[in-house]
Amino acid sequence: MTDKSKDFLRQIIDQDLEKGTYGNRVVTRFPPEPNGYLHIGHAKSVFINFGIAADYPGGVCHLRMDDSDPTKENYEYVEAIKRDIKWLGFDRGDKLFFASDYFEKLYEYAEFLVKKGKAYVCSLPEDEIREHRGTVTQPGRPCPYRDRSVEENLELFSGMRAGEFKDGEYVLRAKIDLANPNMKMRDPVLYRIRHTEHYRQGNKWCIYPMYDFTHCLSDYIEGITHSICTLEFENNRELYDWILEECEVRKPRPCQYEFARLNLNYTVMSKRLLLELVEKKYVNGWDDPRMPTISGLRQRGVTPEAVKNFCESVGIAKANSVVDYAQFEHYIRDDLNTKAPRVLCVLRPLKVVIENFPEGKTQMLDAPYYPHDVPLTGSRDLPFSREIYIERDDFTQNPPKGFFRLKPGGEVRLRHAYIIKCEKVITDENGGIIELRCTYDPATKSGQDTSGKKVKGTIHWVSACHAGNIEVRLYDRLLKNETLENLENDVNENSLKILTDCRAEPSVLKSPPGSRFQFERTGYFYLCPQEYERGKPVFNRIVTLRDSWSKILKKQGG
Repeated sequence: MTDKSKDFLRQIIDQDLEKGTYGNRVVTRFPPEPNGYLHIGHAKSVFINFGIAADYPGGVCHLRMDDSDPTKENYEYVEAIKRDIKWLGFDRGDKLFFASDYFEKLYEYAEFLVKKGKAYVCSLPEDEIREHRGTVTQPGRPCPYRDRSVEENLELFSGMRAGEFKDGEYVLRAKIDLANPNMKMRDPVLYRIRHTEHYRQGNKWCIYPMYDFTHCLSDYIEGITHSICTLEFENNRELYDWILEECEVRKPRPCQYEFARLNLNYTVMSKRLLLELVEKKYVNGWDDPRMPTISGLRQRGVTPEAVKNFCESVGIAKANSVVDYAQFEHYIRDDLNTKAPRVLCVLRPLKVVIENFPEGKTQMLDAPYYPHDVPLTGSRDLPFSREIYIERDDFTQNPPKGFFRLKPGGEVRLRHAYIIKCEKVITDENGGIIELRCTYDPATKSGQDTSGKKVKGTIHWVSACHAGNIEVRLYDRLLKNETLENLENDVNENSLKILTDCRAEPSVLKSPPGSRFQFERTGYFYLCPQEYERGKPVFNRIVTLRDSWSKILKKQGG
């Protein structure tokens, strides 16, 4: 009996196993084109295909590079894809395949179709082929070359392979049904001429198979049982089955099943547009932390567990929908909340001199890394001295109603330390605040307060002489609007802010690259390994502590 709590894909597989359709085999595949980096939408497909295989005894998932377009593919993308799959937590073992390894076999299948009278060589240019296909309301018209003899088609197809013709001079098309309501079935192109060197095959080939021809036969060659793809390929399924049937491959044959792709607002989910962002230098490469690529998320500091939990929360559906980016951020925070130690870092420092604390003295405070509701423990010595830095935004001379931080004559608690009172404000010749003079109450030490004082505000700080200088990069959403209409207008010009004069407590500076922290009251941050190797402590903001974006939109009337 099928478990109704399972998603529809696993229900299908359970039924096939029960009927013995493929014996006890479950073989899926993840078949990216190596023409760009994987993005978070691909991550959902990775978790589905690899995850399903892992759910069944003996289940296997292949990683196959669908590399039949030499104009866009290269080894950089192949290596990036392999790296991303591993980072997401999947060991493909020896199951790495390339569609380009099947070119000879695919050519033989194409020749077989020609001999059957199910494929022909067409001389029409691309725009005329499109015109001859008709519309959704009108049937297509036969190509003038549709009734070429088998002998002529074989000769021309052989000449195409031999390099006797120019790009676009001929294509090989399937002969199916020009009145079929499915436009994919109206004599689709199977092969085209490309006098371009292939990154793996070199100049061995100058004709290359189209996706629909390559994909189903590659699945068959590899023994795939369930070919799982996104809904955009739903109309391709009829052609998928037709090619396998007409090539007379042995049964059982793989079957294609579609699920809803992951659509995320405020970001770009198209490799073509992601490439445009890179090439036009809106971002600093495919692994820029603003990019929704797996490499970009890794560089930003997002964990693979957060990506997995988010993809699982979206689920496997049959209808497309758009997921709010805030939902993704929620799962990032939820994951980091139980892992990231809490530390102190001041992003925009304002100097404070505590006049009644002895000069030259340092007091070590025991400060826990985690709050009581996190199952991790640990603490560090936090130095406290006469001169400290606080966040510039935590002081104002003209406080609005409800401002509970520091103000002239006001008191505030320093996190893990004491209550201080602002006695004097030092300004420059233009009235800019350059320093505060304060006093502290020794009886108000955190955890040992005997003063009976009550203050509403608690702020973070660092000891001026002990803190280290770091660079902080504040990343935000890539797009200003939910959907992309025009790169030039829709890219968020404030998606990156670089702060070079930030001050972090000593424990932060002793941490290895790749460490993640919660900078208290600020957000979650990641010590970037790439920059660390260059001798520079750079912290990328992974995510804010709460969803501030919705508040910004509300203020703007969005």
